[in-house]
Amino acid sequence: MATRRVFGMALAGLLALPLAACQQDPRSTVVAVPVQAVCDTSFRVSNQSSATVAQLYFSHSSQRGWGADQLGASVLPPGRFVSYRAANTGNYDFRVVWTNGQAAELRGVNVCRASQITVTNRGLVAS
Repeated sequence: MATRRVFGMALAGLLALPLAACQQDPRSTVVAVPVQAVCDTSFRVSNQSSATVAQLYFSHSSQRGWGADQLGASVLPPGRFVSYRAANTGNYDFRVVWTNGQAAELRGVNVCRASQITVTNRGLVAS
C-alpha cells in the first residue's frame, strides 16, 4: 500500500512538471507580433491611351511565357477598363498590344501593392 501511495505521488509530480513549465514568469514581457494579412490580388487594367488595346497578357514574373490573351475575342477601347484577380501573390509582368501592332510591357509589378495598371500612349504604369 505504501508503494502504491509513493508511486501515485511521484506520478502526480511528473504530471505537474509540464504545467509548471507553461506558466509565464510575471517578470517577462509579452510582445505581440503582427501577422501579415493575405493581400488582395485584384487589379484593374485601364486604357487611358488614344488607341484600342487588342491583346492583354499578364503572368507571374517567375513564368517564362505570356500565356493566353486575357481579352480573348474582346478588345479594350480608350476610356474603358477590365478587372482581374491574380491567382498568386508576388510580382507580375504585363504586356499590351494595340490594334496598330505596337506593344508595351511592364515587369515586376507586385500585385499586393499595385491595384491599377494604366495603359497610356507612352506605355504601362502601375499604381
